[in-house]
Amino acid sequence: MQQVREQIVALLPRLRRFGRAIARHPADADDLVQISIERALSRHEQWRPEAPFHSWMFGIMRNAWIDEARARGRHGKVLAPEEAGLDVPDNASEAQLRLLSVQRAMASLPEEQRMAVALVLVEGLSYKEAAEALDVPIGTLTSRLARGREALQKQLE
Repeated sequence: MQQVREQIVALLPRLRRFGRAIARHPADADDLVQISIERALSRHEQWRPEAPFHSWMFGIMRNAWIDEARARGRHGKVLAPEEAGLDVPDNASEAQLRLLSVQRAMASLPEEQRMAVALVLVEGLSYKEAAEALDVPIGTLTSRLARGREALQKQLE
């Protein structure tokens, strides 16, 4: 259990980044990270030490997001409006504007592509690790990644 806790702490920045990539809103992402950590701690005996810990955690987060999306669909409830936090201040720097453009482009991707791009391009997982985390074949992952990259390039041109 202590080893799992230590690995969660070390992985926390990456979990938050992945959460923001898939949830689109910081508050929803923070909730998703919390849910994922709670699930990992309560099910720590399911982690196999020979398997990459980050892949296991990203898989838990993916499943938690799917559960949350299903629950929202049943309740018709959105926690944050799409426009929240998208205003750019007048004194925004070029780097901030570029970052905001990338964030908007990522947010506009379909969920499957957004997850693939976030795990491989942002988190640096191998194709195999990302495919395991998303519970899809590597071919499916590479297809989603290629479509996601293409869509991002078109939006950022």
